[in-house]
Amino acid sequence: MFEGLTFKNPEFFYLLLVVVPMTVWYVFRQKRNTASIRISSTAPVFKAPRTIRHYLRHLVFLLQVLALAAFTIVLARPQSSSDFENVTTEGIDIVISLDISTSMLARDFSPDRLEAAKNVAMEFISGRQYDRIGLVVFAGEAFTQCPLTTDRAVLLNLFKDIKTGMIQDGTAIGNGLATSVARMKDSDAISRVVILLTDGENNSGEIAPLTAAEIARTFGIRVYTIGVGTVGTAPYPVQTPYGTQLRDIEVKIDEEMLQQISSITDGKYFRATSNTKLQEIYDEIDQLEKSKIEVREFSRQSEEFLPFALAGILLLVTSLLLRTTVFRSIP
Repeated sequence: MFEGLTFKNPEFFYLLLVVVPMTVWYVFRQKRNTASIRISSTAPVFKAPRTIRHYLRHLVFLLQVLALAAFTIVLARPQSSSDFENVTTEGIDIVISLDISTSMLARDFSPDRLEAAKNVAMEFISGRQYDRIGLVVFAGEAFTQCPLTTDRAVLLNLFKDIKTGMIQDGTAIGNGLATSVARMKDSDAISRVVILLTDGENNSGEIAPLTAAEIARTFGIRVYTIGVGTVGTAPYPVQTPYGTQLRDIEVKIDEEMLQQISSITDGKYFRATSNTKLQEIYDEIDQLEKSKIEVREFSRQSEEFLPFALAGILLLVTSLLLRTTVFRSIP
């Protein structure tokens, strides 16, 4: 029943040391309360029959000691870990590499490209329960917004804080990918993935995108690339003397380069032209990365104090009943 029993607060077992002074006091009191008479010979006394009361005269004290031991075990919080649950997880290391250049403010998505990309990515994160996920942002340069973590709350809060203008403007796709690879190159996960989302062409940074792709392949990292933007032109907010106005600008995405990145790393290229299409892309990536890669064994701790608490109460009540009935002392 109590296989694999452990104790949450084992320090409470020091309370059992009180049994020593209790025993000393009990023995001292027994000797002190024993009556004595003078007789010429003790032979008749030894021949006298002994009742069950004589043999059980120390039972009340023994029950009290056992009750103390039971309550001490309750305080130590016994827990059983005999119940195990085998869970097949789908844990994968994923880094989302997000373009936050000012062109992501184009409003061919609702409310704009950046907010749409953030909202869909946050839904994706919430559904990946067993994965470690990190976040890299890039524009004219790249940096890690959040390292690989399983803390969904922290990651989602950092996602909410992303905005354009955080770093120098531009589109350094190679730097964004290289930084993402650096985040997981030492990972021992069986599957490692980068989801790289951009709406433009590489025009800055020290690392060429295809060089970063080769590095990713070296470390066995698969890259899914997403080109964001409608075909043709897209409305873009422009500051004018009359306030912010929307003007159509040409959508330029280097799809050939993004396709090469995904091909080199055994990934896949997607083109998102609307919020719905972007959601479908993340859903597809979610399904592509559902391979069951490891089995973890979880031990479920169960509180086992109740039997000891009931035993302690029973022992204490029994000792009180015996003391006031069978072993009652008459002054």
